[in-house]
Amino acid sequence: MKDYSLESDFVQQLDHDILSYVERGLENDDEAGFNVLALRCFDLQFNTVEPYRRFCIDKGKEPGKVERWEDIPAAPSMAFKKFVMTSFPAERAEQRYFTSGTTDPMNKGKILRDKGGVALINAANGLLTRQYVFPDVDRMRMFLMVPSPEIAPGMGMAVGLDVVRRMFGTPDSRYLIGRRGLDLEFLLSVIMEAERSGEPIVIIGSTAGFVYFMKACERDGVRFRLPSGSRLCDGGGYLEQFGECSREEFYLKSKEILDVDEHHCVNVLGMGEVSTNFFDNVLKDHLAGRPLQRAKVIPPWTRTQVVDVETLQPVPDGDSGLLRHYDLVNRGMVVAVQTDNVGFMTPGGFEIVGRWKKTSRELETEAIKHAHGPRFMTPIIEFLLKRSLKKVGKLHEKIVRTKESH
Repeated sequence: MKDYSLESDFVQQLDHDILSYVERGLENDDEAGFNVLALRCFDLQFNTVEPYRRFCIDKGKEPGKVERWEDIPAAPSMAFKKFVMTSFPAERAEQRYFTSGTTDPMNKGKILRDKGGVALINAANGLLTRQYVFPDVDRMRMFLMVPSPEIAPGMGMAVGLDVVRRMFGTPDSRYLIGRRGLDLEFLLSVIMEAERSGEPIVIIGSTAGFVYFMKACERDGVRFRLPSGSRLCDGGGYLEQFGECSREEFYLKSKEILDVDEHHCVNVLGMGEVSTNFFDNVLKDHLAGRPLQRAKVIPPWTRTQVVDVETLQPVPDGDSGLLRHYDLVNRGMVVAVQTDNVGFMTPGGFEIVGRWKKTSRELETEAIKHAHGPRFMTPIIEFLLKRSLKKVGKLHEKIVRTKESH
């Protein structure tokens, strides 16, 4: 019987080969290589993830009978809420956290990562972050509108952004949300300091967090002019709803409140069930002189399909359907994941338009239209953030007076 343990030659060689594939970069077009690696992942996961094995057997799919990556059964995202979907013993997990629980806050998915899986994730998402958020600089002064992993160890966004901070942030980068909520006075101070110094900064956080902050500034008549090269990176948001404003309004406010152009606002889709993050192409394209055509880029070690909500068969490019992702970096869970996100393919990748809610086997367009997508914040963090933002105007005046007195 084949050995599928983490120490086995099979898994060690698989991790090595996936990492090598990732390190070949964004121009890698080795379709045959992807197919081979995807089938090896399927072999591992069929034989180690018991709920997935039963799912595949029910569909008549198993290693040796599947020859193409497109035919690997895609585990529904709901499975991660009901089962521990790992290709290794749970006690070997190096990271443990939960999905955002957008559909059902009381029933979040359990995400576990082993040491080798974490290394693959860091390599893949590090490369993508470099290419799509920091293509023009080595490091930037970084401010994270999330709690640290010490405060929120079960929050995937906090865990992932700690890696980003260490890879791309300057030593004086820091988190903005502590146990008492957002350190608003510090945030206002660093933005005003950047205005004076001319040194660009990057602010990273949830889409909703940015919306709350910019609306509070708008309410109190506070405006900033961040230096050229400053950027925002936000996670979350679907269709025309980014937090509590439309997508277009989000970018208008970014310019009006912070003086950050749309092409320096990078949205990223991160899902606990899938290891690779999907970044907007806009900053990289802008620096290359290409026109603004926002899309989520599909990196070479992943594939994305749009499938019909009823038949689960691929739909023509441009048509909306459910997003299905194949991700080699998801070695620690399952390589193929069927999400309940609704989107469509574009020439540059794909876009999200909502979340599917199943009632009478129909796509609830109104529910999708008003969906906010992954929130990335616990209710208590969101409460503390909103409470802190009530004082934007007063704190801004206080900082201005202090500077003038000196």
